[in-house]
Amino acid sequence: MPLLKGGNLIEDVWVHVDDDADVPATGSAIVSLEHWLSQSETLRGRNAPVGVLLKSGQSPAQLLDALNDLDLLALEFPAYTDGRSYSAAKLLRQRYGFDGEIRAVGNVLQDQYAAMLRCGFDAFEVSGEIDPAAWARSATAMSNVYQHAVDDVQAIWAKRHGLSAA
Repeated sequence: MPLLKGGNLIEDVWVHVDDDADVPATGSAIVSLEHWLSQSETLRGRNAPVGVLLKSGQSPAQLLDALNDLDLLALEFPAYTDGRSYSAAKLLRQRYGFDGEIRAVGNVLQDQYAAMLRCGFDAFEVSGEIDPAAWARSATAMSNVYQHAVDDVQAIWAKRHGLSAA
């Protein structure tokens, strides 16, 4: 599956590990929240990067004590109508200070790319062939936004009322 990061398609070095499979001794591995919670001590001792996949209904607050041990959090979009992972990404960046990779997985669509970037996502698992230039155009297609996010873009209502971006 293509990985879009920094506006470019790159090779994805991360492996998604099923709950019933052993985590490889080497290489970057993404495990489920359940796997992490049951094996966190072992996974913390790995000499390779570890990431956790959060399903859209799972709270990132369950990982507060582990954020410094994780290199990546993959947030699931099971359907384009399920926006809970936007909130999770924003919480991770703003409230919890997570500075690792936040990856969008699942139903990741080009028309939602700009909103995902604004909420703190920086990597995107995209199904099928994609044109990075088209995705880049999507990121800047809207000149005004309606809500605050993790970026410093001022919401249109705040501009209208002369308020600051924060």
